[in-house]
Amino acid sequence: ECEPSANSNVTAFALKAKVIYPINQKFRPLADGSSNPSLHENLKQAVLPHQPAEASPSSSLGSLSQAEKDDYSSSSSIHSAASDDRFLSRTFLRVNAFPEVLASESVDIDLCIYSLHLKDLLHLDTALRQEKHMMFIQILKMCLLDLLPKKNDELYQKILSKQENDLEELEKGLQVKLSNTEMSGAGDSEYITLADVEKKEREYSEQLIDNMEAFWKQMENIQHFLVDQFKCSSSKARQLMMTLTERMIAAEGLLCDSQELQALDILERTMGRAHMAKVIEFLRLQVQEETRCRLAAIAHGLELLAGEGKLSGRQKEELLTQQHKAFWQEAECFSREFVQQGKDLVKASLAHQVEGTAKLALAQEEERRRFLAEAQPTADPEKLLKAFHEVLERQRLLRCDLEEEENVRATEAVVALCQELYCSTMDTFQKFVDTLFLQTLPGMTGLPPEECDYLRQEVQENAAWQLGKSDHFRRQQWKLFQELLEQDQQVWMEECALSSVLLTQLREDHESTIQGVLGRLGGLTEESTRCVLQGHDLLLRSALRRLALRGSALATLTQMRLSGKKRLLQELREQRALEQGSSQFLDEHQWQLLRALEARVLEEASQLDEEAQQTRLQLQQRLLAEAQEVGQLLQQHVECAIGQALLVHARNAATKSRAKDRDDFKRTLMEAAVESVYVTSAGVSRLVQAYYQQIGRIMEDHEESRLQHLKALQGERMENYKLRKKQELGDPSSGGRTAGDAHEASQAVHQRMLSQQKRFLAQFPVHQQMRLHAWQQQAGVMDLLEAQLETQLQEVEQNFITELAALARVPLAENKLFPAKHGPLEKPLRTKRKKPPPREREELGVPNDEDLASGDHTSGSLSSKRLSPQESEAGDSENSKKMLKRRGNL
Repeated sequence: ECEPSANSNVTAFALKAKVIYPINQKFRPLADGSSNPSLHENLKQAVLPHQPAEASPSSSLGSLSQAEKDDYSSSSSIHSAASDDRFLSRTFLRVNAFPEVLASESVDIDLCIYSLHLKDLLHLDTALRQEKHMMFIQILKMCLLDLLPKKNDELYQKILSKQENDLEELEKGLQVKLSNTEMSGAGDSEYITLADVEKKEREYSEQLIDNMEAFWKQMENIQHFLVDQFKCSSSKARQLMMTLTERMIAAEGLLCDSQELQALDILERTMGRAHMAKVIEFLRLQVQEETRCRLAAIAHGLELLAGEGKLSGRQKEELLTQQHKAFWQEAECFSREFVQQGKDLVKASLAHQVEGTAKLALAQEEERRRFLAEAQPTADPEKLLKAFHEVLERQRLLRCDLEEEENVRATEAVVALCQELYCSTMDTFQKFVDTLFLQTLPGMTGLPPEECDYLRQEVQENAAWQLGKSDHFRRQQWKLFQELLEQDQQVWMEECALSSVLLTQLREDHESTIQGVLGRLGGLTEESTRCVLQGHDLLLRSALRRLALRGSALATLTQMRLSGKKRLLQELREQRALEQGSSQFLDEHQWQLLRALEARVLEEASQLDEEAQQTRLQLQQRLLAEAQEVGQLLQQHVECAIGQALLVHARNAATKSRAKDRDDFKRTLMEAAVESVYVTSAGVSRLVQAYYQQIGRIMEDHEESRLQHLKALQGERMENYKLRKKQELGDPSSGGRTAGDAHEASQAVHQRMLSQQKRFLAQFPVHQQMRLHAWQQQAGVMDLLEAQLETQLQEVEQNFITELAALARVPLAENKLFPAKHGPLEKPLRTKRKKPPPREREELGVPNDEDLASGDHTSGSLSSKRLSPQESEAGDSENSKKMLKRRGNL
């Protein structure tokens, strides 16, 4: 490379020479060409900030000694722990957007880009969570319209408002927690450590899992909310929850597919960002390469003049010092101007991006509102859900595309700025060379201008030759960088495949577990089993989707931990490519150094693979631990669901048993009444006649009440209709204006006809809405009257059974276990017996206590096959009192 001699300028040699010496070389040349033997004795290479000690490029051409290798093999665990601490303590710039990486000075590009990748994953999780909440509200709305058509609009809106408010509070609480976590640690510092990033990601994961569990609880509380607050029947609430769960499972499937595609898209954008950042880095380093090559060519030209005796050594040193100072000051000015103007460009780009994002958000909100207003919820729920998801996904992709377009625009602006400053710097460099060879040298040496101009041309040709070699090396660097990107992309694909296999295994384990539990339980109805399985499937899908994003974040943290080792290996490969490019000019010793360098590259690659496996295993164990915690949450919710199903099953079984025993009691009562000597035809006729009279009065009252309610509803409708007609007649827009001439009069008539036509057409949806509201009111009234009629008929039937049992001397002790729906009939059976007055008993012809006692004995003997004596005494003492009280009321 036309190296200057040992007596050349110290600064020139130090800036020109990029020489790497082995660790075990005895004498290391200093910058001025001399040597210091004291530097090699047991001297460790100084550790650069945030760089592993064994990763120093200065030892690339050497090989480790046997003692160092033995020391490494004997203390691998200590080395691994120290390496982890060293990697986790690395600091890098805290960035919020990609353009900030382009204009920053001395940044760790890999760590910054990976941190942006983590932010993109968090933004994706936020977008999908908000989309899930919006789809949940729409699904709930459709379920309410399908299963609760008789509820009025006020109740319908109240339920939806309650759920929307709960979701809003849930999201606000999560955002506050995430913001507090973001501000913790380094606080307002511009830099952050890798340890802080891992800690924040772990806290983010915990907070997101807590939010997911809170959403589960909100969904589970909907059924209790409908039954307790709005008096909805249990069957309808259960059917609504099954439909809601089924449609939310479909929504989770759509979200899972979108998440997989978006995660790959984020990975592609990350690779693109690394590509653009590398381009900017190459452009910025180009000025330094130009400076080195031009100064080397100038030093070579001045060396030729000094060798010919046309320039003294002192003059040569003075000129070289002046040129170095001028060139490097200009290079520093280039860097300073690039950073300053680049930050201004980035600031303007981010402001433009914020403004565009705000406008897009308003437009997308209006689009969502318009879509929901035009949609028909009851037409095809599945089709509507898919269409709404497509709208939300398209909006999310538009936001991502807007951000990416702004990043590309900012990169192009930074590239244009770099090229502009580069051209200006090259013009200044050319002026320096022209001034040196066309003005300074002729005046200092007395050489003719033609010879100085010829020397200037030779210097420029030499500089062009050296720049050609530098360009060739940069092309090799770029090729190695492209290979590194392909390797990284392959590693990411392997991580995605492993994550998919892991999640599939977790799904199969959970599904087999729940199937085994339900199979061992038995006794549950098909509907209850399906309900439990649906709820478990929904929670499992949601949990696995969250774990998939967590797995992507952990894979990113793995790459961040390995970035230092990867950068070292890349520098060694670049150095090997540089040495191999000039291999035809190497001597035997340099060949040995090159082979040592190749061995070092292989060794570092092996160490990188080993450390990558250890780091990946460590973070995968962390993912498995978090998956186990999520599995415990799933288990708790499924246990509650199974417990509720078992409770419902037990209640249904008890209800069926009560109904069966009640029918048995009726048959027993009928047989006992036929066989009893106390039951006469007159007594039975009196009871039956009273029973039918009560039923007749109840039906008459029911019909009268129904007609009254219908008339009241009709009157209310008529009043509303008259009021609306009065408002229409009083509308000033219905009248026309009188025109002055015939043309204006005809035009006014035409306008009145059009307005009347529009008003006439507008009446149809109004009338339809009024009829729908009237039918809803009428249906609600009919349901209420029907429930009242059912209650009254059950009471009459219970009274008849009680009086007939008392007449036949059949106890009602067993009937206490199977009461009617509303339960007030049980209360007299639990009260103490009160004797009626003697006169009342004589009027009614009821036997006295002695007769009752004898009657008890007779009745018990007649029906001993069915009722025990103890049950007879208990039932008689209770039911005789009820019969006396009923007859006293009559």
